[in-house]
Amino acid sequence: MAGYDPERDIPDLSGKVILITGGTAGLGAQTALLLAAHSASHIFITGRSSSRAETIISNIRTKYPKVIATFIELDLGSLASVKAGAKTFISSFPSGEKPRLDILICNAGVMALPPGVTTDGYEIQFGTNHLGHALLVKLLLPTLLSTASLPSSDVRVVFLSSLAFSGHPLGGILFDSLRSRQDKFLLGTGAWQRYGQSKLANILYAAELARKYGSPESGNITSMSIHPGTFNTHLISSLGILNRAMIYIVNLGNVKNEAREGEGGWNTCWAATSPKYGIINGGFYTPVGVKGKILRENGNEKLAKELWDWTERELAEWNLD
Repeated sequence: MAGYDPERDIPDLSGKVILITGGTAGLGAQTALLLAAHSASHIFITGRSSSRAETIISNIRTKYPKVIATFIELDLGSLASVKAGAKTFISSFPSGEKPRLDILICNAGVMALPPGVTTDGYEIQFGTNHLGHALLVKLLLPTLLSTASLPSSDVRVVFLSSLAFSGHPLGGILFDSLRSRQDKFLLGTGAWQRYGQSKLANILYAAELARKYGSPESGNITSMSIHPGTFNTHLISSLGILNRAMIYIVNLGNVKNEAREGEGGWNTCWAATSPKYGIINGGFYTPVGVKGKILRENGNEKLAKELWDWTERELAEWNLD
């Protein structure tokens, strides 16, 4: 991470409205604090725990009293909860004021869970990490587009992926069984293949979002996916001993302390705020600002379109009305 200095490199964010999923703890909370330090107008953080949210919001208000910080309860594993959260965000703006959203950071996620399904019956990691975020993007897209049409705007959508995407199943995404527990993998590999599939989806969806809405003619939204680095957050500490051991072995010497000077939020902040010149819209980046390598299916445009079309069909009935 040499060379990146968030204090120096994050620009003034006055007037910017930011929404961070999973911003109540871990890397999301670090990101919120880093962005608040640069005078963001309003930071929304989502999560499932209002008590955890109180801690980070109190921290922001104490350190940066001019920054408005708001918690929105939102469970990405429930499409109804995502819809309710999106409606809460829109309704938080005063009557007569057009909602604004400059930066949407799709940070929250689950990792290496045993077989299970979301409230809506989707494989739990795919349903949470991809589909919940995809619905949030869909519901807030009109706000993102209207913000992008404003003078001097720079609208960003950032998806947190992982280098573990490369552990995805053969073929990339098993569309035919996404409405199931997907528990037919070899013993010991299933949790990580399902996780890799969901993280691959984050990369592909960001790329397709850029193709759909990245040009000045189609919306001028900058969309990227990033690997934040490997940090000892709750996602790792909550795993069983074998899965924790696998992470430490695969990332030998590279698992960093969560609280280490907020480094867990550096690549996210880089993607959300760095100058647009030199950035590949739709690209995948490792820390900090390093273009990720094409590996297995992460550069597959045909698969990205298939994912987009599948997602559109699955979410067709979910609207703000």
